[in-house]
Amino acid sequence: MNDSSSYSGDERIDEHIERERNPHREPAVRITGLMVQYYHVCRRELWFMSRGIDIDRSTPNIQRGTYTDERSYRDSRRSFSIDGRIALDVLDDGDVMEVKVSSTLEEPPRMQLLYYLWYLDRIHGVEKSGVLAFPRERDRETVELTEETAASVEETLGGIIDVVEAESPPPLEKKPYCDACLYQDICWL
Repeated sequence: MNDSSSYSGDERIDEHIERERNPHREPAVRITGLMVQYYHVCRRELWFMSRGIDIDRSTPNIQRGTYTDERSYRDSRRSFSIDGRIALDVLDDGDVMEVKVSSTLEEPPRMQLLYYLWYLDRIHGVEKSGVLAFPRERDRETVELTEETAASVEETLGGIIDVVEAESPPPLEKKPYCDACLYQDICWL
């Protein structure tokens, strides 16, 4: 893909790209991979996280995810942090990898991985392929940045900016996984 000069047509995204490329200008919203994931799981959760309302990272679900991520493919991947925005793993063959415990919610981790590929391509001019892995299920999926998926990422970025800049959280929306959410005590008071 690597047409790093192309623009989305959304002035906010174009401005975001320009600020990300310039080390002396900070974007209005520092978008991370976790924010992309939260946006696709629950926008209310994203709003809380963007306000520094963090969850207890010692819960069993979080620990299981961390354990799976740390133990899977550890001999064939290296971790990198880029610009303080994205933390990604690169396999020995050069593919960017995202490891998740379960494929129950496939869209959020796929969009997170696509954001990493978009960020590398649009901000740094580096074209990569991705692998979404669910080691407990012995499943892997190749993920490519295309014009269509790049447009989805840019739509997501615009949505994240809207959520983060809002003065109040998005309205409550009961989802099947709310009972397992670590923000449920805040949401459902």
